[in-house]
Amino acid sequence: MPTASQHRASRDSYRPIRVSIEFFPPKTDEMEKILWSSIERLAPLQPKFVSVTYGAGGSTRERTHNTVARMIKETSLQPAAHLTCVDATREEIDAVVQSYWDAGVRHIVALRGDPQDGVGTAYRPHPGGYAQTSDLVAGIKRIGDFKVSVSAYPEEHPEAPTLDADIDALKAKVDAGADQAITQFFFENDIYLRYVDKVRAAGIDIPIIPGILPVQNFKQAANFARRTGASVPYWLAARFEGLDNDVDTRRLVAAAVAAEQVLDLVDHGVNDFHFYSMNRSDLVYAICHVLGLRAQAPKVAAKAA
Repeated sequence: MPTASQHRASRDSYRPIRVSIEFFPPKTDEMEKILWSSIERLAPLQPKFVSVTYGAGGSTRERTHNTVARMIKETSLQPAAHLTCVDATREEIDAVVQSYWDAGVRHIVALRGDPQDGVGTAYRPHPGGYAQTSDLVAGIKRIGDFKVSVSAYPEEHPEAPTLDADIDALKAKVDAGADQAITQFFFENDIYLRYVDKVRAAGIDIPIIPGILPVQNFKQAANFARRTGASVPYWLAARFEGLDNDVDTRRLVAAAVAAEQVLDLVDHGVNDFHFYSMNRSDLVYAICHVLGLRAQAPKVAAKAA
């Protein structure tokens, strides 16, 4: 770990911190209110961009599009729309990409998507669709001059035979035109730092933005980690032990854990962070404050629908 003097030297060497934030499209009126309340809270921090997720098989396609379109219309945020290859022809996906361009979206997060039958089952490309993410990236770039973000997996994708094979898949995405990668969340910074070293050694030079998951609920986060191949260290479980029914203390511990993680990454030269917000603003806002970000003039006039 860095010494106290190294921490001070790092703080004295100013590096602008940039953050991006991920939301998911709401399913109910109540979730809609929570989402837009969170957007109103976080928008004054002026994130570099905000992304909106996209369900497998296009299950949230319309909600994703509506959320992104409303962001463009009612805020000054720069939205990035998620897009997957699952259960759609190339023509259908191309039409979605074109609709985003027409709506003013200039950033897409391109993903293969989960298997149709759920995580852990075999992935089957649509016979008339894009077979993998690199094909989707190339297709997006053919349609418009989009910025394209892709995923990266510091602990390798659950379906990858090896980490090296997974890095080869990332290189294929870069060769197809990907501009940056956002990682799956992780809790041990050494995992991310070693991964970046391996990626650079493979000749990949695009930004590799660390994905940070502020732990709102430890049990839910642990279950999510198991499904996505992310490890949960014993010390993290110990931090939340006995707090299942103590929401206030759990929130304080969550903020402390996430702040510790991001400050350590800053000390290792990381400037960009992508937060998986789960549509909640409190922890993300607190962590951004710790990073030195301060609210500017209000950047959103959106009201709950």
